[in-house]
Amino acid sequence: MSIHEECGVFGIFAKQSCDVSRIVCAGLYALQHRGQEGCGIVVNDDGVFVSHKAPGLVSEVFSEQALNAFPKGRMAVGHTRYATTGGAAAANVQPLLVNHQKGRMALAHNGNLANAAKLRDRLELSGAIFHTTSDTETIAYLITGQRLRTSSIEDSLSAAMDEFEGAYSLVLMSPRKLIAARDPYGFRPLCIGKREDGTYLAASESCAITAAGGTLIRDVMPGEIIIFTDHGIISRTEHCRQAERRFCIFEYIYFARPDSVIDGMSVHESRLKAGEILAHVHPVTADLVAGVPDSGLDAAVGYSRASGIPYENILIKNKYIGRTFIAPDHRSDQVRIKLSVIENAVKDKKVVLIDDSIVRGTTCRRIVSLLKEAGAQEVHMRVCAPPFLYPCYYGTDIDSSENLIAAHNTAEETARLIGADSLGYLPLQSLKELTHHSYCSACFAGNYPTEVPDDSGKNRFERKLSEI
Repeated sequence: MSIHEECGVFGIFAKQSCDVSRIVCAGLYALQHRGQEGCGIVVNDDGVFVSHKAPGLVSEVFSEQALNAFPKGRMAVGHTRYATTGGAAAANVQPLLVNHQKGRMALAHNGNLANAAKLRDRLELSGAIFHTTSDTETIAYLITGQRLRTSSIEDSLSAAMDEFEGAYSLVLMSPRKLIAARDPYGFRPLCIGKREDGTYLAASESCAITAAGGTLIRDVMPGEIIIFTDHGIISRTEHCRQAERRFCIFEYIYFARPDSVIDGMSVHESRLKAGEILAHVHPVTADLVAGVPDSGLDAAVGYSRASGIPYENILIKNKYIGRTFIAPDHRSDQVRIKLSVIENAVKDKKVVLIDDSIVRGTTCRRIVSLLKEAGAQEVHMRVCAPPFLYPCYYGTDIDSSENLIAAHNTAEETARLIGADSLGYLPLQSLKELTHHSYCSACFAGNYPTEVPDDSGKNRFERKLSEI
C-alpha cells in the first residue's frame, strides 16, 4: 500500500466555438500527477456530446488522431483518474456521461463521498441500475433525480449537495451550462481562471489553468457553486459556511504540483516551510541533504537552508516511468528502475534524506538500501508528514491501518525496519504552519470531520457484487 493521488478535473467555457478539446488536453497534461490510471474528455458541440476516454496516460489516450476526431465547441470537461473508489475498469474512467429525462450531463469528480455506500443502497432499492463501481455515478444519479423536480441544473446540483457527505470537487456540463462546485469542507482543491480571449477555465490546480493559457482568478470557495455564462460567472453560496473548512493538508505535502497555488498558499513555499521545521525539530550532523523526487525536493531545500547543510541532487529519476503505484506488486523492482544514485556524491557521506511520507515503508527501505549500496556512511530519514495512523475517507487511498508502518511501530523501530540511522517526522502541531486555513489531519490524528463509513476502500462496491 502506498499513497495515491485522487483525480484531476478540468472544464472550459469559451465565448466562441473553438478546439476546446486541445485546451482541455493541455490542462490534463498538467494534472497527470493526480491520476495515471485513465483519462477522458467530453466536448459539447451545440448540445451534442462527443466523448473519448480510456485507461492510460494522457499522451496515450489523446493521440493526434483522437484529438482530431473531436468537433469544435464552446464547452468541454476532462478528467485524469486514480481510483480511490471503484477499481481501474474502463467503465469507471471519467468524465461520466449521463442521459436523463431533461437532457444530458457530463460529470468529472475528485474526492470521495463518505456516505456513498448508504446513498447507493437507497438508490438501488428504488430501482436504480449502476454501470460503474465509483461513487461518481451515485453523485450523477442524485443530481439527475433532483433535475426532474427543479427548474435548472444548478438548482438540482444544489439540492443534491444537501445529501452529499464527504469530499467532492466537481466540474459538470449540461447542454447549455458549465458548472464548478466544491464541498462545504473544501477537502479537495478547485479553482477558476480566464484566458485573454475571455474563455473561462476550471481546474483542480492552478498549474492546469496556466498550462491551458489562462490566468488564475481565484479558488472556488468551500460549498460554492459557480455557473459560467456569456456575461461572466454566477456564484451561489447557499452551501458556504455550512461546515468548518477542512482542506486536505496532504495536498501541500504531496499531491499538488509545487508550481500550484491553493487557497492562496504556494505549494512550493509550504514544502520549503516543512523542510525548515524538520531541520529545527530533528537536527543531525551530516554532509549533505537530498530529497526524494519529486515531492521531497522542495522540503530538502528548506532543510538545507535552515540547517546550513549543503543540498545535493543525488537521486536521479527516470522520467519515462510512472509513479511506483502503477505496479504495486513489484514495487521494489520499480524503485530501482525509477531511481538511481550518483555514487560519487554519496560515497562515505552522511546523508539527510527528505521524503514526503512513509506509509508501508517498502519504498523508503529500498531507497535507503540504494544509498547504502552506493557507499553512504549514514542515512538519516526526515519525513514531511506526521506518522500515518488512520484510514482516509476523503479521496486518499488509505482505507485501513493494517499496513501502516507507523501504526504499529515507534519512530526508532521504523528507522530500524527501513534501514535508516535515524528517523524524524514532522510534528503534528506544525501542520498549521503549512497553510493559511483550517485543514483535515484525520489520517494523522483520527479527528474525522464527518461520520465515517462502516465499509470503505476503493473496491467496496466490487466486494458487494462478489457477495451476490
